[in-house]
Amino acid sequence: MKVLGIYGSPRKKGNTDLILDRVLEGARSEGAETEAVYCRKLDMRGCIECGGCDETGECVIDDDMRTVYPLMQDADIIFMASPIFFYDVTSQAKAVIDRSQAMWNRRMLRKTPEQRKTYDSGAGYLIAIGATKGKRLFEAPELVAKYFFDALDMNYKGGLLVRSGEHKGSVTEEPGLMDKAFEFGQKAVADNRAAKETKAE
Repeated sequence: MKVLGIYGSPRKKGNTDLILDRVLEGARSEGAETEAVYCRKLDMRGCIECGGCDETGECVIDDDMRTVYPLMQDADIIFMASPIFFYDVTSQAKAVIDRSQAMWNRRMLRKTPEQRKTYDSGAGYLIAIGATKGKRLFEAPELVAKYFFDALDMNYKGGLLVRSGEHKGSVTEEPGLMDKAFEFGQKAVADNRAAKETKAE
């Protein structure tokens, strides 16, 4: 099983990185093969709404996003991880999400309206970390994640939504949190493996 972790934080080895590192460790413990994309390292631009992907499902912009599309297409599971900036994912993560318009067009071109009622490419999960105490902190990023995974022809299976302090490394001080992240990765792989086996029967 192929698992992709998308690191949406601009801060290296911050709380988001630490949590997703641990989630991917859990996935590997279940036998998954993992890959990582660091949005902050990508030399890319946002979607320019040029319509170039409308007829082919292929983005015409020649930048680092070309290395990301195959990883997303091959993944059985994707974890999109981001700290919360102004009640949403970071601009780095959002740029990757917006550029997935090409994959949405690809899905529209390859599947009939009836076939689009199901998601056949796997499962997506959101990992979000925010320090604000607002009750609606995760509403916007969860909605964005749902439609991001919809574009990738994936079921959105929920998230690991963490309220933690802002200082770097604070997630390691939260009792049981890193174990919970490890188990989150394990369970995602186990659940999706079971779903595949059931579908194959």
